[in-house]
Amino acid sequence: MMTISDLERKAYAIRQDIISALVQAKSGHSAGPLGMADIFTALYFRLLNITPETRHDPLRDRLVLSNAHICPVLYATLAQRGFVSREIFLKSLRKLGSPFQGHSNNHFDIGIETCGGPLGQGISQAVGMALSARMDDAKWRTYCLMGDGELDEGQCWEAFMLAGKERLRNLTVIIDRNNIQIDGFTETIMPLEPLADKFRAFQWHVIEIDGHNIGQFLDAVGEAKAVYEKPTVIIAHTIPGKGVDFMENKFEWHGKPPNPEEAKIALKELRTLQGYLSHES
Repeated sequence: MMTISDLERKAYAIRQDIISALVQAKSGHSAGPLGMADIFTALYFRLLNITPETRHDPLRDRLVLSNAHICPVLYATLAQRGFVSREIFLKSLRKLGSPFQGHSNNHFDIGIETCGGPLGQGISQAVGMALSARMDDAKWRTYCLMGDGELDEGQCWEAFMLAGKERLRNLTVIIDRNNIQIDGFTETIMPLEPLADKFRAFQWHVIEIDGHNIGQFLDAVGEAKAVYEKPTVIIAHTIPGKGVDFMENKFEWHGKPPNPEEAKIALKELRTLQGYLSHES
């Protein structure tokens, strides 16, 4: 089993692959994928009941990426985990005919469960999966990744209301609370706070964490599994553009890739941070 230090270093390797793929693609989203690398690393290398060998197993856990524009982090993680060719991912992100589209499309052969359409729809798919599992008395769990800007969509709250009413204890939602969306900061565009209280009012168990603290995230998922009377939402406070100084907390990098010179700077910075982690361990 990978240690937390191993997972932290792997997350920085994934961040480097995100930058390399984006500069090759010349389009795509930077801030969100970099911010969610720690959580995706923990999910695929430690938490999810799914491996490259069991990707078709009916008992596998299901992961729904609702904020599908951050799919570079999903693709990079799948590549690092061995679900897909890392070389092909790095060269073909957003290319015509590639399975690695700008918004994730379901490709079961590479471990992608659902299409990522308009924002707000992923949670409805996840609620349906969780209901299906309960009807079958199945033990697998459903995880749904969402962005905070996505919560402006009314459909999300209808799904949250149903999940709370049905007490879907086998459903865990992870909110990327990075405080940005494409047009600016969330609290300027459409204020979300008090976000935790809103989920509690919808009969959800709420956990708030530092989304870059992998130990906190592992504990939060463990806690979610121990809650039997309601679904759980993990509000993960993250830094958009994490690890790249000129991208961090800049909403302008929500949907913009680096140019070649920016990519060189970003990769150097990420490798340096990864090196510090190796030295500390």
